[in-house]
Amino acid sequence: MAPISHAPIAEYLASHHVMTLATQGSDGPWAAAVFYASAEDRLIFLSSPSSRHCRNLAHDPRCAATIHENYEDWRQIKGIQLEGRVAELHGEAEVRARALYTQKFPFLGRLPSVSAALVQALARVRCYELVPSRLYFIDNSRGFGHREQIELHRQ
Repeated sequence: MAPISHAPIAEYLASHHVMTLATQGSDGPWAAAVFYASAEDRLIFLSSPSSRHCRNLAHDPRCAATIHENYEDWRQIKGIQLEGRVAELHGEAEVRARALYTQKFPFLGRLPSVSAALVQALARVRCYELVPSRLYFIDNSRGFGHREQIELHRQ
């Protein structure tokens, strides 16, 4: 797999925490905000398999996602739009992904000191990876509607 190596994109992914994940299911389209950690070629997130977005992904792993901030001036808008596929991780791949996720969100490594509600919620989640096939980096500081497309040629 080709890494997401374009420096501004890698930096943007590393410096942000929440992506909005869009899925499609029998109840129609759905969007959900999830914390993520980025690796060279994928985005890792934790979620409950009973959530609507994970139920949708279990039937159709294709998705779209956005990562952005809340801007007041259109000239400052930057963000990422992407499409790809999501898979639940197991075994060694899950162990590596959870370690990466805990690196970005260190409070997870201190579970005895967090709330009981969070510990219970984390016991119900599973680890997923989103592998992008196409990614767009939006940067209006370079002109209104400036969008750079990155084809990642995934199978």
